[in-house]
Amino acid sequence: MVEEMLAVHSILVKVFLGFLVGGLFIPMMTAKNPLGFRKASFIYTMIFQALATMIAFAGIVAVFTGDLGWSVTTIIMVVVWAVLMYIEIKKYKLIKVANLDNAEAHKLLKGAFLKISSVQILLVVVMVVLMVLQAKGVIVL
Repeated sequence: MVEEMLAVHSILVKVFLGFLVGGLFIPMMTAKNPLGFRKASFIYTMIFQALATMIAFAGIVAVFTGDLGWSVTTIIMVVVWAVLMYIEIKKYKLIKVANLDNAEAHKLLKGAFLKISSVQILLVVVMVVLMVLQAKGVIVL
């Protein structure tokens, strides 16, 4: 059971990382359509939150089912999850209330979307690398 939950958790993280990378195309696909950018951002945020929540759920089930305890890496994962969710919610709220009819604001928000998405990708990649290094015994936390 625990191994299955950890496998699901791992697969979901890979799907999430692919989703984040794919999200980098949203500003480009909606370059000339500010309302489309807002709508795509909303859909992106909903899928982001769903995937992130599934990842957290699978991880927490594995921790409790396997009686794995709250190790440093588990705590780091929870913190990274909370930071990712916070950043995504703030990003969407900013896009939601912005005056996207203003071409300069639209351009600024597209750039912010790309930068924020890059930071989110970096956080996930760092966490994956940390877990791989820990699994291989290179680091001990």
